[in-house]
Amino acid sequence: MFKLARPLVFAAFALSGLCWTESSAQSVDPTLLQGLRWRMIGPHRGGRTKTVAGVPQQPGVFYTGFVNGGVWKTTDYGRTWVPIFDDQPTGSIGALAVAPSDPDVIYVGSGEGMQRPDLTTGDGIYKSTDGGKSWKNMGLPESEHIGMIAIHPDDSNTVYVAAQGPLWSACGDRGLSVTRDGGETWELSLEISENTCVTDIELDPRDPDVIYAAAYQRRRRAWTLINGGPESAI
Repeated sequence: MFKLARPLVFAAFALSGLCWTESSAQSVDPTLLQGLRWRMIGPHRGGRTKTVAGVPQQPGVFYTGFVNGGVWKTTDYGRTWVPIFDDQPTGSIGALAVAPSDPDVIYVGSGEGMQRPDLTTGDGIYKSTDGGKSWKNMGLPESEHIGMIAIHPDDSNTVYVAAQGPLWSACGDRGLSVTRDGGETWELSLEISENTCVTDIELDPRDPDVIYAAAYQRRRRAWTLINGGPESAI
C-alpha cells in the first residue's frame, strides 16, 4: 500500500500541473519561448547532483547539493558558484530547502539517499540562519540518508524531514520526522516498519497542514550482491 503512495501522489500533482500549464499557455505567445535552450551553468565538479533550490525573493540566488561535494551557492544566476559547506564533517547531501517565509533560513539533509552499493552517508540535518554563511547540526544523526525536506510556508521553524535510514541495516532515524521549534526537538510523525523509509514529502499548497508522504521498503544485504540475487531484498 505504501509503495503505491508515490505514483498516486505524483500523478495527482502531475495532473494539477497539466491543468495549470494549459490555462497559462492560453495567455502566452508560444513564439516567445522558441529561443530558449538548456545550457550548462556549473558548478563544474565531479559527482552526482542530488538537489537544487531557488529563492523567490532573490531571483539570482540558487543552492545546489551534491552527493559527495557539499552545498554550493550562486548569487548571479549561475555565472559563478561558491562552496559553502566545506567546513562541515560530511559532504554528502540528499536534500536542501529554503524557508519560503525567510530566505536566510536553509535546511540541508545529509546522506545522498541513492539505492546503490557505493553510496556516501550523512550525520543528520543541518540549518543555517544567515544564508549559508554558517551551519549547525540539528539532529537526526542516525538518519544516514535524507531524501526530502519540506518547510511550512509561513513558519520557518516547522519542518518535515523524510529520512530513509541506513541502507545496510534496520531502524535508525527512519520515517517522517517533524520539528516545530527550528530543529531543537524532533517528533517521529510517521513510522511504518524497521525496513520501510519515507523518501519524499509534499505539502498541499492550498493547505500546508495536508501532507503527502511516499514510502518504500529499503534494505540491502551483502549476499544479494555477491550471489547475484535481487538488487534489494528485505
